[in-house]
Amino acid sequence: MRQLQGMDASFIALETRNSPMHIGSILIYNPETAPGGFVRFKDILAFFESRMQLSRTIRQRLVRVPFDLDYPYWIEDPDFDLEYHVRHIALPQPGDWRQLCIQAARIFARPLDLTRPPWEFTVVEGLENIPGVPKGSFAMVTKVHHAAIDGMSGVDLLEAMHTLTPDEPAPQTPDEWKPEKVPSPVELLGKSYFNAITNPLKQIEVAAKAAPGLAKALKGLAAKEFDVSGEMIAPRTRFNRKISGHRVVEGRSVPLADIKAIRTAAPGAKVNDVFLAIVGGAMRKYLISKDDLPKKTLTAMAPISVRSKDEKGDMGNQVAAMVAPLGTHIEDPLERLRYCHDRTSNSKAMTDAMGARNMTEMSKVSPALWMSLGAQLYTRLGLADRGVGPMFTTVVTNVPGPPVPIYSSGARLESQMGLVCLTDGMGLGHVVQSYTDEATIAFTACRELLPDPEFYAQCIEDSFTELRDAALGAGKEPPAKPAAEKKTAPKKGPDPARSAAKKRAAPKKKAPAKGTKGVASRSTAAPKGKGKSTK
Repeated sequence: MRQLQGMDASFIALETRNSPMHIGSILIYNPETAPGGFVRFKDILAFFESRMQLSRTIRQRLVRVPFDLDYPYWIEDPDFDLEYHVRHIALPQPGDWRQLCIQAARIFARPLDLTRPPWEFTVVEGLENIPGVPKGSFAMVTKVHHAAIDGMSGVDLLEAMHTLTPDEPAPQTPDEWKPEKVPSPVELLGKSYFNAITNPLKQIEVAAKAAPGLAKALKGLAAKEFDVSGEMIAPRTRFNRKISGHRVVEGRSVPLADIKAIRTAAPGAKVNDVFLAIVGGAMRKYLISKDDLPKKTLTAMAPISVRSKDEKGDMGNQVAAMVAPLGTHIEDPLERLRYCHDRTSNSKAMTDAMGARNMTEMSKVSPALWMSLGAQLYTRLGLADRGVGPMFTTVVTNVPGPPVPIYSSGARLESQMGLVCLTDGMGLGHVVQSYTDEATIAFTACRELLPDPEFYAQCIEDSFTELRDAALGAGKEPPAKPAAEKKTAPKKGPDPARSAAKKRAAPKKKAPAKGTKGVASRSTAAPKGKGKSTK
């Protein structure tokens, strides 16, 4: 039995029916690399079952302390049932991209059952009409509670459920997992009493560790190594209100080579600065169309991982955050990129001075009861609609993915897009990811605050195109590409040319048996023959 830390517990405290605190992704797989060229649902279940010992997240559930007097605990679930967590549905005809996004939004809007291990994977077949996705492909819509993982530990979970080759055997190490007894309320109250006594000592220890960082930050501010300006406090927008329980999700896929080439247009810029400039341009376009763009720049909260190598497989969150101005007040895309780079460099200098790890440690000693009450009052009093909003307009989290193709149940992962949780006061969030030669920019939003997701996705596409063309005009041409890959406009699904390149790079396998067809998805079952049904 292990107790959650402060930041992890905050995601439990913030959980409401309208604000489920899970994160996830849409993964698309191609089963042509699997035995026989297809994957059955029972193959996925067997594959997951054979690898469960590689992830601590899979079989642990939460136990809450009565009255939320202390942080919850993780225990090994004595009633774990894999088939409850891995589900299976199919899209109706015609099985296009928009239908997949609508289904993913519906799945993602539903809260997880926190009396069970807090994760669900839904296999979605019937992807018959998505450009760039082979017919017979399948998707996986995943959701895992944010109390269990952050972006980097989510990558570890992804690695546990995937292999580097389609025919990699199951782990040979024995699964020594054992269930735990659910502790009684009396046991939990006893532990909370002991923690209440020792917590002040922990607070003093954390404060002592943080003091040098605070002194360094003040010294850096005096020496003008960085500045604290009003532009880091965002103006209110239509996205910073109380949210509903409804969601919309969408996204665009672009060549990663173009993102890397764009950054050379601003000396010293990072890939993350390029993504911030694209998001800033997209939000500018969207709000101008609504006649609702503030004169002051909007800002994004950008998470920073402080997870050490020793903590790679640990559950929970090891992240700090910085506020990144998005340059929405700047029309010129290259000028916006340079602005984003300058302001993120400033924010990073401030975060480094204070010590990102210290910021994370401070959250671990916040009193659980006050954290829970504060979160509930913020929601129940509707403070997000009364002018009490977060310091930032949106979230832009960058999650680097594998640079080489990976496989689940033998099926090759073709593309992935991230999904993020929302709270009152923050009705729009973005996840940017990379995988092999692809970069995706995806968003999750409250349907009441952003009712036209396809239009906002088009704003992202237009913002990317303008920035790419401006970088080309500045003499910073992307690397030469084969003729088949010259077109670099964003795609709703995986780019056919990139899919073909992955196919050529994939390990050779025996031709599938006659009459079988390939399927693409994340951790799903592949359809079989005509009529494609996953048994």
